[in-house]
Amino acid sequence: MTSKEIVQRTLDFTNPERVAHSFPESDFLWVNDSAKTRATDWQKVSPTKWERIDEWGNIWQRLDDTTKGEVVKGVLNDVSEIENYELPDFSKFEDFQTVGRARQENKDKWIIGGMPGFAFNIARKLFKIDNYLMALVLEREKIKMLHDRIDILLEDMIRNHAKAGADCVMYPEDWGTQSQIFINPELWYEEFFPRFQKLFGIAHQCGIKVFMHSCGKIGAIVPGLIKAGVDVLQFDQPDLHGIDNLAAHQNSDKITFWCPVDIQKTLQLRDEKIIRQKVREMLDKLWKGKGGFIAGFYSDNVAIGLEPKWQEIASDEFIKYGKRNNFC
Repeated sequence: MTSKEIVQRTLDFTNPERVAHSFPESDFLWVNDSAKTRATDWQKVSPTKWERIDEWGNIWQRLDDTTKGEVVKGVLNDVSEIENYELPDFSKFEDFQTVGRARQENKDKWIIGGMPGFAFNIARKLFKIDNYLMALVLEREKIKMLHDRIDILLEDMIRNHAKAGADCVMYPEDWGTQSQIFINPELWYEEFFPRFQKLFGIAHQCGIKVFMHSCGKIGAIVPGLIKAGVDVLQFDQPDLHGIDNLAAHQNSDKITFWCPVDIQKTLQLRDEKIIRQKVREMLDKLWKGKGGFIAGFYSDNVAIGLEPKWQEIASDEFIKYGKRNNFC
């Protein structure tokens, strides 16, 4: 089976010959568009500080040359600026030729069309996070206007990725802390669930899948995401959710989970035996030789303070045990 076939069978729960994975040699190829925006490269502005501007106009900083950094100044100061704020333009199909070339040059790979997030992930970076969360409650109509404008932009991106040959779109949307989601679940279902449902529906109408990454403990909205139509949920901390809890969702829905061994808990133990046991637990409970699970790999060992060998051990066990004939 090719990588693309392995991933497709994984999502369909139709017995791939091995577990799909994102460690080398990965079954996936992530491709972004080439639209011209405000984005700049990282620039070193002091001996210990780097800065860049993202596609929305936000200023980011980081203290080394490897981490993703964080927004230190959003482009918007107040909700009164929303109406005149100029969003980037992702409507031009020619800006997605990078995806088309990747498809032609990598016919056997599963092509992921990169997305910048959905409304929450994008909008909250445009303001200080506390200002955005307050406005979400107190200035709902103005924030909804911003969300609506972002959704139109995202519809263009989804359609262009699909037309260019992507197999799915994937977006980051960090919804939670280590203990709960950022907003009341009732507000999430009221304001965001319909938006997810619409955008997921557009992707499926275009013949592609939707993958979502989220950090934090977001169990309160996982059923809503599944109901809205997400195909894959990518969690770097599966133990925060509980492997059994994730498996329970698969009893009634074809939801695939894409996870490394937990980057904050299990890997930090630096214990080969425990890491290999966790790999087997994840495969036994979430993959079962049928599909529904993708073996992950966290790309920045430095950021989580780990030597590469601990993830290499996990990858080795995923390869050795993640074969269908081990589950027959």
